[in-house]
Amino acid sequence: MAKADATVVLAHGAWADGSSWARVIAALEAEGIKAQAAPLPLTSLADDVAALNRSLDRTEGPIVLAGHAYAGAVIALARPARVKALVYVAALAPDEGEKVADVFYRLPPHPQAPKLAPDDNGLIWLAEDAFAAAFAQNASAEDHAVLAAVQRPISLNCITVPVGRPLWKDVPSWFLIAEQDRMIVPQTQRFMVERMKAKVRSHAVDHTPSVTAPAAVADIIREAIVSVSE
Repeated sequence: MAKADATVVLAHGAWADGSSWARVIAALEAEGIKAQAAPLPLTSLADDVAALNRSLDRTEGPIVLAGHAYAGAVIALARPARVKALVYVAALAPDEGEKVADVFYRLPPHPQAPKLAPDDNGLIWLAEDAFAAAFAQNASAEDHAVLAAVQRPISLNCITVPVGRPLWKDVPSWFLIAEQDRMIVPQTQRFMVERMKAKVRSHAVDHTPSVTAPAAVADIIREAIVSVSE
């Protein structure tokens, strides 16, 4: 049983919202671990970091921050010194001066990855069939319908600005590599892990294991909690 003196804050990625963490929250809460999802507007990287910091201001004590996909860039720019560990769940980890798009497009996409393009408002939406094809191909049809219905589009302003010094250079980090990921290819995840020097756990899961393999996600978060509680 992990000690529960740290609060876990979960940041969703593009095309998701806080409900994508529901099963992970339930698994952690069952062990007495405090967990909450931070709502991100996905309107710009600066807006998302500010929103995350507002959520962190509502907590007390040490924090373990977990981010999925795009939110890896967001959690690495969090402000509070109380952030003691980072957990990347199939997440993007741009280095200082890089843009999110630089790492996302580093290698050719998976053949089943969706074609991404902004609409007239500069927002990128996922087509409904992309949730079953690539975003969470291991999920149920019911999950696909919910994911598509609650999706939040991401602005180009989130992925086209250079990031500052990432927190993973200064605090311990964990990384769950999703070996069946069709959105962020596993080779890119391994590239990021190696330069981060993160503690890695690799699983045969899709891009959204918080939905399709919540136990694996809860396990790696629990590892981070234990490390900061010792």
